[in-house]
Amino acid sequence: MPGYLIARVQVHDMEQYKQYMALSPGALEAYGGRFIVRGGAHETLEGPEETGRLVVVEFPSVEQARACYDSARYREAKAKRAGAADMQMVVVEGV
Repeated sequence: MPGYLIARVQVHDMEQYKQYMALSPGALEAYGGRFIVRGGAHETLEGPEETGRLVVVEFPSVEQARACYDSARYREAKAKRAGAADMQMVVVEGV
């Protein structure tokens, strides 16, 4: 069953955040992750307006998503993001 990482991101320093954007795809792909959504245009249809970046990554399983998040390679990417953005990330089981 697939697992999804869903992130809401408020970027404060795009130049620094680009370092994270350069490193994170390799970390995700190493665990079978693929971007479904990566910061594209969006429109709030209900509730408070979403002003941040939205990201959805599909993995073969929740376990693979967690393994990726806990990996040294992803920790390296996260270190580049520190101070450049606030992120809320959840993992959810797909159907």
